[in-house]
Amino acid sequence: MIETHPDACFIYKAACHCGTVRFNVRLCDGLRSARRCNCSYCCMRGAVAVSANLADIQVEQGQDALTLYQFNEGQARHYFCSHCGVYTFHQRRSNPEQYGVNVACIEAMSPFDFQEIPVYEGRAHPKDRADGASVIAGWLRYEVNSENRKPTPPL
Repeated sequence: MIETHPDACFIYKAACHCGTVRFNVRLCDGLRSARRCNCSYCCMRGAVAVSANLADIQVEQGQDALTLYQFNEGQARHYFCSHCGVYTFHQRRSNPEQYGVNVACIEAMSPFDFQEIPVYEGRAHPKDRADGASVIAGWLRYEVNSENRKPTPPL
């Protein structure tokens, strides 16, 4: 896992699977914001996302290939590549000033770089809860099977 200074911002290159959509993302909270969600869409999508401010994503190539998907309240804006189908990022319903960015799209990163990821309760979204609080529903853990494959070197 990449370690960053708490006050430092880093710019990462990112792309969809086929490379049609390429973008830069500036992460000021490093990978500390990594998480999953258990709403109906995120359960099927299965991505680990990190947070970036809206102004911190710059699409360099393939803007016209990004396709928008919205559901339920229609507030979150989920973008994916219309060529390969990979989810790239989404504007959050919980915080419309942020994007959730698919870590698998970020160069040299993988969701399997994280040993443990919090899974937020999306079935009862914070905007639908009386107290407005985010709730952790559980934890997703990954452990390399050292008998079957070589561990990936840390980033």
